[in-house]
Order: sequence, then structure tokens, then C-alpha cells
Amino acid sequence: MYVILWQFQVVPEREQAFEEAYGPHGDWARFFGRSMEYQGSELLRATLEPAGDRDELADASQSEAEAQKNGRDYFTIDRWSSADAYAAFNERFAREYEELDNRFLELCEVEVCLGKFEVVD
Repeated sequence: MYVILWQFQVVPEREQAFEEAYGPHGDWARFFGRSMEYQGSELLRATLEPAGDRDELADASQSEAEAQKNGRDYFTIDRWSSADAYAAFNERFAREYEELDNRFLELCEVEVCLGKFEVVD
């Protein structure tokens, strides 16, 4: 299995639109679903841990602005049968991919591909 991991910071007040577009049944998943080699997506939203549980993650003096930003941090995990299947899909549907990507640019302040991975059995 081949996995692509993305990180996003969503524009304030656009979280619902982002979740609808990037969620496991959203626009991206339906687009990727054109391929039998696509195995699904997950959408994760970062949350603040209760004060007692986050000592290793963040200083307890975290500002309100930083706390609000954490609720806008998302990660997607896209799964494909193989790197070749993912590459073939992107080559075949490059124009449509770009159009869809451009359609959702306004939802994100930050979009970073964190990596592409092969699952180790």
C-alpha cells in the first residue's frame, strides 16, 4: 500500500467547507474514486489535549490565538494500492487534479505534503 500524508492549516471560519471537500466522502475522495486502485482517505483534525495531558506537547502558557489555530490544523491520509497506481492516476487526470486543487485554494493558509510512504508489512 502507498500512503500520501498532507498537512493543512485552514482559513478561520472555513473549517466546515474544508471538511466537506477533504473528508472521506468529499470532493477529493470522489475524484480519486475514479480509480479502482484508490483505497480511501482519512481526515484528521488536531485538537488540544486537556492541560494535564499535553505537558510534552505544548507549554501550559499557550496563548488563546495558538489554541484557536490548533483547531484549524488538519491532516489527510490518502491510500493507494501502489506508487505506480497513484502516479498513473495523476498523469491521466492531471488537468482535473489541478482544477480541483485550484477550486479549494481559498480554504487553506498552509498546504504541505509531508511525505509519500510505502506500508511495511
